[in-house]
Amino acid sequence: MQAAALLHLLQFASPALPIGAYSYSQGLEAALERGEVRNADTARAWIIRHLHEVVAQWEAPIAWRLMHAWTRRDWRAVSDWNERFIASRDSGEFRAETIQMGYSLTKLVAELGITDADTLAHLQGETEVALPTAFACAVAALNIPHHAALLAMLFAWAENQVLVCVKSVPLGQVAGQRMLLSLRAEIEAAARHAQTVGDDDMCNWAPGLSLLSMQHEVQYSRLYRS
Repeated sequence: MQAAALLHLLQFASPALPIGAYSYSQGLEAALERGEVRNADTARAWIIRHLHEVVAQWEAPIAWRLMHAWTRRDWRAVSDWNERFIASRDSGEFRAETIQMGYSLTKLVAELGITDADTLAHLQGETEVALPTAFACAVAALNIPHHAALLAMLFAWAENQVLVCVKSVPLGQVAGQRMLLSLRAEIEAAARHAQTVGDDDMCNWAPGLSLLSMQHEVQYSRLYRS
């Protein structure tokens, strides 16, 4: 990868990106509340299962397709996959999460001036923008290799899940870093799957996670927005 593309990728995959990713747990806080996640072993098992059964089966494959659609300037495909992703958010929190961060990243893309006028017009022209849609737009605009961007997206997701566990299980900082390091092979496998899974084999069926998200919406004490 060229140095410029790598630096762009590090910037847009960074937890410091001001889109609010740190404020979401994607149902993990509800699992903590119910005792389903209670130590390092159960936290790692939770993250791996969520990664392979949800993220690698639906979210990552859509992001992969969106990267290619933006690169081809296939506006119809962009709109179609963006709409499908938003429609797949089956709780109020999950839907609000992707739209809020998608909006924030869209605004950032515009303010940084990294896209051409036609691309920006289409991004801003969507009624609602999902986070993967805005991320894929930035990837295409900055000529970041798609496979590297996908790995970075999955790593950022896993890192955020680990940070939730560090704060809330709680785990020590070293234990969190050890867990994140141990997820390397899982992240690589998830990325390979996302790049090869066919449209008809993609699936977001995760009723247990959906129920946890709905329970989190009425959870009495919480730190995170999902």
